[in-house]
Amino acid sequence: MPESYQVVARRYRPQNFGELVGQTHISQALSNAITSGRLGHAYLFTGARGTGKTTSARIFAKMLNCVSGPTTQPCGTCDSCQSISTGEDIDAIEIDGASNNGVDDIRQLRANASIMPSRSRFKIYIIDEVHMLSTAAFNALLKIFEEPPAHVKFIFCTTDPQKVPITILSRCQRFDFSGIDQSKIAQRLGEIAKNEGVTVEDGVLDTLARRANGSMRDAQSLLEQLLSFAPEHITLKDVNDMLGTADDQLLFRLITAMLKSEPAVIFAELDKAGSEGVDFGILIEQLIGAFRDLLVLISGGDAALLRTFTPSGVDDAKKTAAVFGIHRLMAAVQILDQALYKMRFSTQGRVLAELALARIAHLDNFQMIADLLDKLKSGGLQLPAVPQTATNRMVPEQVKPVQRMIQPPKSPAAEQFWMDTVDTIPGMLGTNAQKCTSVQFEPPNLYRVCFENKLAMDFCEKELPKLQNVLSQAKNHAVKIQLMFVEKEVTGEVPAEQSAGSRNLFRDAAENPLVQQVEKLFGARLADVE
Repeated sequence: MPESYQVVARRYRPQNFGELVGQTHISQALSNAITSGRLGHAYLFTGARGTGKTTSARIFAKMLNCVSGPTTQPCGTCDSCQSISTGEDIDAIEIDGASNNGVDDIRQLRANASIMPSRSRFKIYIIDEVHMLSTAAFNALLKIFEEPPAHVKFIFCTTDPQKVPITILSRCQRFDFSGIDQSKIAQRLGEIAKNEGVTVEDGVLDTLARRANGSMRDAQSLLEQLLSFAPEHITLKDVNDMLGTADDQLLFRLITAMLKSEPAVIFAELDKAGSEGVDFGILIEQLIGAFRDLLVLISGGDAALLRTFTPSGVDDAKKTAAVFGIHRLMAAVQILDQALYKMRFSTQGRVLAELALARIAHLDNFQMIADLLDKLKSGGLQLPAVPQTATNRMVPEQVKPVQRMIQPPKSPAAEQFWMDTVDTIPGMLGTNAQKCTSVQFEPPNLYRVCFENKLAMDFCEKELPKLQNVLSQAKNHAVKIQLMFVEKEVTGEVPAEQSAGSRNLFRDAAENPLVQQVEKLFGARLADVE
């Protein structure tokens, strides 16, 4: 390799805003600032890695310091333009905020900033990863940053603007760099491959663009790896072998196996993929993208929104999405996302991937349940009548055995004493104690208190010693309390003791077709409505 060789990302670095891909809103705003003469003294470029922050800072510096500038079209041939492009200009100074983050470094910058530029119009400071500066360094920068000399411009680049103090942020013009669209990345990669004299198989550039996740630099680095691996013609197999990704056929076979609930096929396919060098973390990411596309299709989204399936496979994808169903697809994405998160902290990536896909394969009844509920809501499902028996009546499940009994006759005196006494108990205990349905006194000192509200009874049972103590003090002798749960017999008639509003609500619920079908299906009876 020649000593002067430059990597693809540097060799094809944009030299003007016309070559910058995917950041039209930023290039337009900065060009308009040059045209109108509305130049700020500080700019903040934020965004993910590889989206063009430092490149844009250099282009903007050339626009300011070009011999024909300030101009929206720097010549690219003068000494200023050429030295700025290489990062070696004496008046456009690039500083790495990660390694020059101390207060002494900023003090030196402050001292140099007051000196006029050597040959250019402005002295420009480009500080990369500015969020890495220490608190003391930011404080030292603040004074000159508030009132800089007219010849000084600051351009800050960062991937983490939240770590930049608000005193700095409020004095900057902020520009947010978005992730670059996959189609634009693929188009740019195609231009580079053509310039390099390399042919590529259909689908290669789209795969690289998806893997780059919006970063042009990452995409160019991946392409350079492939240029070394296959210097004349790049195939999809080369991409999968080099990057550890799964081919589309493997993804289709796995999705089909999950759709047909065939976990044995899943284990066999994953074993084969592992032997071929497929990275299981990347495979899960690819499956998440595939299920996302299926969700788009089943939701009525346009094929142009797809990121994994190719246009030729849209029809088959629509059929697959329809069979899966939207609820099962959403559950599958959640399972895969959880598996991917766990894989980052585990050495058992393959096992976690197998477990996730096997779980999805056993979701075959998930959509059926959702469809059944939809039919129940619409009244489109006729359910067989289930005989009403004492054993299938719908009652709350007990945490522990509770005695059931028919509602005993009320004892007015005992009930009045109970209500008057528990009314003096503050908080939830007094409130729940008043929800009893009957109170019966049995000499010499036993109070049997019945509840049809299981939650209220359980709460009182937890505080039973306190209840006994309050009643004992009221009676001036020790008393015992026995709490009992009784089943509420419902014949479809509204309980007379309910208020008018509650009676109407109960009647509406009892006459609801869905409620009636559920009662028939499970042999249940409506007990109460809240």
